[in-house]
Parts: sequence; structure tokens; C-alpha cells
Amino acid sequence: MSVDSQSSSSRRRAIAQAFRLTGWISFWIQLVLGVVSAIIVLLFAVFSQRPGSPSNNPGNGLGVFLAVCGLVTLGGGIYLAFRYTRIGRQLLSSNPSNHPGKLETVQILRLGLMVNLVGMLLTLLGAQAIVGTLVARSISPQAITTQLFDPNRIISGLDMLVVQANTNTVSAHFAGLVGSIWLLNRVTR
Repeated sequence: MSVDSQSSSSRRRAIAQAFRLTGWISFWIQLVLGVVSAIIVLLFAVFSQRPGSPSNNPGNGLGVFLAVCGLVTLGGGIYLAFRYTRIGRQLLSSNPSNHPGKLETVQILRLGLMVNLVGMLLTLLGAQAIVGTLVARSISPQAITTQLFDPNRIISGLDMLVVQANTNTVSAHFAGLVGSIWLLNRVTR
């Protein structure tokens, strides 16, 4: 075995380990944050539809729709993070025909970047719509009365949870972006 082939083999092994470790870390971060966010958005969707609920605001519809779109996109990011672990396994294979090509690997990493960027954009737009609705509700003029209180002006805990869900989803997409960028840097070195 020549020095060049040993060097190439050790480099491939190091890249394979990086793919496996980064893929698993990214996978679990995105999965946990995504599941928590999905549960919160689902609860928001169920409980905000009750008649008289302060969260039953037509302005929240677009924000929640975009939040759900961000979560669906996060599903793609989770799949791609898992795919990174499979690429790492393929690179560790003793059979060279199982090794993915550099071009194919870079394309998968670029797809991961695009999926997480689009997901982050959708989720941020959803967060802007939801927060904008909450701000409008909180600063709108209220009648000054001592007997009547408008429940539609209350910002509930459920409203704040959906903002937290969006923050979690943005964080999950960010973790996917960091993992993809780091792996892309490792591959193209």
C-alpha cells in the first residue's frame, strides 16, 4: 500500500466519521425540537378553534400555516441529517464500489443547505405573522370600562407557546444548516 493510498484512506475515514457524528447530532437536535414544535402547533390548532378563544384570531391563520410549512420542511432536513449518517457508513465500507462520489455527496449537502434555508425562511415569516398579530392585539385601543373586559385582547399562554414553537423550529433549521456547512467544508477541503 502506497503512502498516497494510506493518506487517502485515512482522509476518507475521517470524513466518514465526521458525517456519522455530525449527521447524528443534527438528526437528534432537529428531531427533538421538531417534535416539540409540532406538538405545540397541534395543540394551538386544536385549542384556538374553540368559540370565544382569544387565540381564535383570523390573523394567526397565515402564521400557523407558515409554521406548519416550516415543520414539514424540517421533516426533509431531518431525513437529510439521517442520510448523512448513511453516507458516513458507506464511506467506511471496505468495498470501494459502495463509496459515494464526491459530486453526489456535495449535491446532498447542498440540498440540505437549501432545505434548511427554505424552512428557516418559512418559519421566520410565520413567526413574524404570529408576533405581528400578537403585537396588534396587545396595543389596539380598548374601551375604558370597569365592567367589560375584552377577552380578544388577552395574549394567552398558548399564544406564547406557538411563538416558542417557531423559535424551536428556527433553531432546528439552524442546527441543520451548521451541520451541512461544516460537512461541506470538510468534503471540499
